[in-house]
Amino acid sequence: QVQLAESGGGLVQAGGSLRLSCTASGRTRSSYTMGWFRQAPGKEREFAAAISWSGLNTYYADSVKGRFTISRDNAKGTAYLQMNSLKPEDTAVYYCAAGSNAWTIVAGDFGSWGQGTQVTVSS
Repeated sequence: QVQLAESGGGLVQAGGSLRLSCTASGRTRSSYTMGWFRQAPGKEREFAAAISWSGLNTYYADSVKGRFTISRDNAKGTAYLQMNSLKPEDTAVYYCAAGSNAWTIVAGDFGSWGQGTQVTVSS
């Protein structure tokens, strides 16, 4: 089992940027897909971005494509989500998740989840 901890959330004005980090501990020798999901107040959790173990495959939700960039540093056991041109509708709790070594963007395939970090974008 991989334990995950997110950091980097906060309050930012519309148009600003934030970089979220997700540090893994525990069983990190196994390869795994990393994903970022988010949940806005009163809404269901939704997929934002995912990256394969090698970093060669990435995938983004249409709502964040072109503004968010997912990356990872396996030597540090850390994944990142660079968020630019933030909008008020990006306000949510952001969760990182670790899946198996198979490529996936389905929330149910991710077995390890962090506690989440709040991102608030003011207009």
